[in-house]
Amino acid sequence: SSGINAEWPLRPGDLQDEMTFTESVIDDQPKNYQVWHHRRCIIEMKGDPSGELELTEYTLSSDAKNYHAWDHRQWVLSQYKIWDKELEYIDELLTKDLRNNSAWNHRYFVIENSQGWSKETVNKELEYAGTYIKKAPNNESSWNYARGIIKKNKMKYSDFPSFKELCGGMNESHIPSPFLLSTLADIHVEEGNNTAASNIFEKLKDLDSIRVKYWTFKQNQLPVGS
Repeated sequence: SSGINAEWPLRPGDLQDEMTFTESVIDDQPKNYQVWHHRRCIIEMKGDPSGELELTEYTLSSDAKNYHAWDHRQWVLSQYKIWDKELEYIDELLTKDLRNNSAWNHRYFVIENSQGWSKETVNKELEYAGTYIKKAPNNESSWNYARGIIKKNKMKYSDFPSFKELCGGMNESHIPSPFLLSTLADIHVEEGNNTAASNIFEKLKDLDSIRVKYWTFKQNQLPVGS
């Protein structure tokens, strides 16, 4: 059984034979953790990741959420510093499916590890996410990406007026998106306008009624009289 970890070290043959063998197993069992790990060990011995990005791209083309393929791809990228065309690959994935949450997560990983999050980079990525937010205002993935890069890098919405303007304009257009409203609530809280934030939480309790208890909790966390 290819799923039994103890069997892998016992296989005879040269490294190229093992590469061919593991590729055939991956094609048949793409979610088999052991084969991905074994392949990583072979690559480390060879010191050559040639073809690995193509292999994971092929695997992800049939299952965009395959964790093992993503994990292997990210290891190859990090280990061998081959970031050059990765954002282009992510662009292709998001063009095909803007709700591909794995691709959004991968975009964060790539930028985090290849260039870091300067204010200029965050602003550029907010503009990037904004194009997808406008296309699909109720796509949680793009909103999470935009809000995440601000929060995780300990920046403020006030640092990015263009993104605030985008959110304000969408709100003026009465776009019914809970992700838009929750972002606006965060902006109001940051600005100390808790009355406005409370009013938005009231709207969210109607618009996103399945999470009414959560929005009530958020509303109750606001300081009184501000």
